[in-house]
Amino acid sequence: MSSRGPPLVPEASNAGIIVHPRTLERVIPATKRPDGSVRKEIKIRPGYTPAEDVATYRSTRMQQTARNALPKGSVVGYTPPAPADPKPAPKPTVAAASANDALTKAAAKNAKRAEKRKEKRKAEQADFIRKQFEDDEPAAASADSSKPVNDLADKLKETKVS
Repeated sequence: MSSRGPPLVPEASNAGIIVHPRTLERVIPATKRPDGSVRKEIKIRPGYTPAEDVATYRSTRMQQTARNALPKGSVVGYTPPAPADPKPAPKPTVAAASANDALTKAAAKNAKRAEKRKEKRKAEQADFIRKQFEDDEPAAASADSSKPVNDLADKLKETKVS
């Protein structure tokens, strides 16, 4: 922070009071209501401290216990074991298998199976999208064709509303 004045984006207190950057007065800034109307900026009298901003009294013992407190869910005296292997080895792929002949037969088969599964998923997704597109076309075509009003009226009569 510079020594030339207050920050451009002032920090708000618990009550929402900020120091206005131009006038250096304490204010609650203008806000917008849900209906779109705007609340005016409210000036705060010098020396006034709202109840939300008043710090509660805490004895030195309470302050000390708060400083020494463990995070929630921690167990006193427990230290987690250090991870033996920080990064797991990447799974072998068919491309890696052709580049590296050190893979076993089983690993190569598994890699090929995984690649086939990926291709199958892609094909299923493409079919699903194609079906969605095909389903939309007949609906558009039926909307364009002119059906007699009597057919629609007959269908309405057949449907029973309970």
